[in-house]
Amino acid sequence: MKVYDSIVIGAGASGMMAAIEASKNNSKVLLLEKLPKIASKLKATGGGRCNLTNTLSNEDFMQHFGREGRFMTPALNLLDHKALQNFFHDIGVQTHAPDGFRVFPIGHNAVAIIEGLEKEMSRLGIEVRCSQKVESLLFDKEQIKGVKCKEEDFFSTHVILATGGMGYPVLGAEGDGYKLSQEVGHKVTDLHPAMMPLKTKEHWGANCRADTLAKVEMRVNIKKYKKLHAKGDLIFTKNGIRGPVVLDFSREITPLLAKFDEVPILMNLTKGMNEEQIRQHFKTHPTLSTLELLKTILPQSVSQELCKLANCNPELTLGKQKGEHRDQLIRLLAWTPLTINGHDGFKMAMITRGGVSLKEINPNTMQSKKMKGLYFCGEVMNLDGPCGGYNLQWSFASGYLAGKLFD
Repeated sequence: MKVYDSIVIGAGASGMMAAIEASKNNSKVLLLEKLPKIASKLKATGGGRCNLTNTLSNEDFMQHFGREGRFMTPALNLLDHKALQNFFHDIGVQTHAPDGFRVFPIGHNAVAIIEGLEKEMSRLGIEVRCSQKVESLLFDKEQIKGVKCKEEDFFSTHVILATGGMGYPVLGAEGDGYKLSQEVGHKVTDLHPAMMPLKTKEHWGANCRADTLAKVEMRVNIKKYKKLHAKGDLIFTKNGIRGPVVLDFSREITPLLAKFDEVPILMNLTKGMNEEQIRQHFKTHPTLSTLELLKTILPQSVSQELCKLANCNPELTLGKQKGEHRDQLIRLLAWTPLTINGHDGFKMAMITRGGVSLKEINPNTMQSKKMKGLYFCGEVMNLDGPCGGYNLQWSFASGYLAGKLFD
């Protein structure tokens, strides 16, 4: 029998941190990874730049995760962004926040993070086995006993589930942890792909692909969901939209697309200007053509498309447009409608919305309330945040807490 003090399933950010923390009690730790190499998804995070965390206070940080955010309190109290940076400093990886908010490894290369974690795991004597997919959990009544892999079993009364979600299945995320959790009686909420580009019903945006629009605000145009909104940079694509604001907003949109065939949204493309402010701005340039006028606040490609949508002649001054067309143009500039009608599923999703129910996990220990000795960390749980280091910070913090293996 191959017996360990603790077994960690999944060698991503949360799993490696959990293994490192678990091994500090001079315990025998086994880290199992289904892929041939560790940390495949971490290596791809943020285009390989690896935005580890951000400089928000714990209170502000948790608010970005919605109503479930306070679940993170014990983990963040142990490992907030400052403690995380200190941890990496201690293992030889320097970090910085060049914009005062997002924290990266100096050099902006995820490889530095992975190599630092690998070196630390080696120093601590953690046994890492790759190409080992866990097929099921071994348990007896209410106590975990170990894990079953294809060719052999490994035994421990402490098992940490760090399998991630379903985003980017090519990097190993196939939802294994959800099945394993359900085996021991855990509830898994509805799962939706998130942090991804979105497809639109309208096609005019394809003509605007050359330009990035800054500080765009988006909101859902369904009465019951009007409070859902996001703000950030927007990029039009051949068949939809992407960019930071879309990555963030997709967390809200994909669950709605599961309910409705289409989700109408409104976009303010004019950095927050309302109809009256737009009118006043235009009065200061009475001799410009409508197209030239729009170009004072928007890129030419977008200006041309909005002229078409409002049936305005781009060569005429605004004063010579028909009143109804002029009013329509002003309305479009304040809030441009768009209809979201699809996405590319989990293959393009950076994270998963949904997961193991938080009600069944002790936030003070990350231990299951249903199976003694089973712990959770990272994305496998029903908790996700926006872009900007939120999800990686949570992965590291939850892994750190789970690795303490409180009974």
